[in-house]
Amino acid sequence: MRQHSTKICEPLEIEDYVVQPIVDVSPPKWHLGHTTWFFETFILEPNFPGYQVFDAQYNFVFNSYYETIGARVIRTDRGNLSRPSVSDIYQYRKYVDEQMDAFLQSEYLTEEIKPLLELGLNHEQQHQELLLTDIKYILGHNPLFPAYKNKDISKKEHSDNIEMIHFDEGVYEIGFQGEGFSFDNELGRHKVYLNNFEIADRLVSNREYLEFMEAGCYKDFRHWHAEGWDWVKQNEAKSPLYWHLIDGQWMNYTLNGLQELDLNDAVCHINFYEASAFASWKGMRLPTEAEWEVASNHFEWGSRWEWTNSAYLPYPGFKKEAGAVGEYNGKFMVNQMVLRGASDATPSGHSRNTYRNFFQTGLKWQFTGIRLAQ
Repeated sequence: MRQHSTKICEPLEIEDYVVQPIVDVSPPKWHLGHTTWFFETFILEPNFPGYQVFDAQYNFVFNSYYETIGARVIRTDRGNLSRPSVSDIYQYRKYVDEQMDAFLQSEYLTEEIKPLLELGLNHEQQHQELLLTDIKYILGHNPLFPAYKNKDISKKEHSDNIEMIHFDEGVYEIGFQGEGFSFDNELGRHKVYLNNFEIADRLVSNREYLEFMEAGCYKDFRHWHAEGWDWVKQNEAKSPLYWHLIDGQWMNYTLNGLQELDLNDAVCHINFYEASAFASWKGMRLPTEAEWEVASNHFEWGSRWEWTNSAYLPYPGFKKEAGAVGEYNGKFMVNQMVLRGASDATPSGHSRNTYRNFFQTGLKWQFTGIRLAQ
């Protein structure tokens, strides 16, 4: 698990590790340090007698948002961290991994600590997806459009007619159950009542989204939420992220570099406003997260995080854990929308149909797409 993070960074040049083009994108070296800090701070320091921290300043540098843990570098300043160096951070990872190896073979690894260890591994997988997403943004905003690697990781969508899958009204259950790991925001399996609904058997394609653009929908307020229309005007929005109209041809920056837009691929890197506007233009809507989960065994998912029309709120009976771990999900249950599924950037073994991803409505740098409902 730990080696996969460094493998993601293998194609990078040293200069790529430090760049922070926007507040939402963290420098790759910060991800490598932060995921290491998690194990040092939450497992080794409090549970491994005699453990010596690698560098006392790193708690300030690599704490992300944990108020319980103390002061930290504000998010917008992560790109100013020319020090510690990339080599320093790789030494930090090596040191903590060696200490974790010793800890895992010691008498100090108790049953009570194992869930925290599992959380740390899943936390690192989350950052592996963020790493790939942030690297794409960094390279995709370099004027030279350098390729990250020459390998196609995208699952292609076909442009055939969308088939709508029907579900009868009734009482259904959603939420995680069974063995294995889940985040606390997935817990509390509960009943929901759903009216009759239909949901698309595939994602919206680039070809279909291009039709939306060519119909002038970025200039037509009727399909947009008021806040979304404000976003369009303020940002002069015209297309998904990474699309470039060059000499009359739509090009798309991918991890393989700048390429001609693949019309059959699923549209990617659109925000909630755009997804909702497209659905409105088609005379449909986005599914709720309950509808998505109930229907998820009846279609293929996993190439794009799929926007739902559900606000990110706690399930019935949700309780935050005590201490810093309680800050992991619960504190963000406001002003965000739920996405379901997974994406091409999601690490293997880190997706399930109860997973509740969440982002603010205007963000589009994640691998996000659209599935229609009615």
